[in-house]
Amino acid sequence: MTSTLAAPTTTIDLRSIAPRERHALIFARFDALQPGQALELVNDHDPQPLRVQFEDRAFGQYDWRYVENGPASWRVRIGKSGVSPASEAGDSCCSGGACCG
Repeated sequence: MTSTLAAPTTTIDLRSIAPRERHALIFARFDALQPGQALELVNDHDPQPLRVQFEDRAFGQYDWRYVENGPASWRVRIGKSGVSPASEAGDSCCSGGACCG
């Protein structure tokens, strides 16, 4: 994964957002980022389940770095890298996109 640690960053304080709305908001904001830009999340717990979702949804397309490791506050910087593995290979995860459209 390409490092994006010096890129412009948007901060989202998740502590004031309803838990059921958090992941959808984070992925919408991540999708809107340009390569080299980043999000910084502030939360009251380790967002490890979110990292698992990023691995499934955006493998190779992001950088994950803990800025603060609790116990009261967690800060995670998620940067968008420049190239997706599917576009680099010239193919999608499902043999040309036949299953995904």
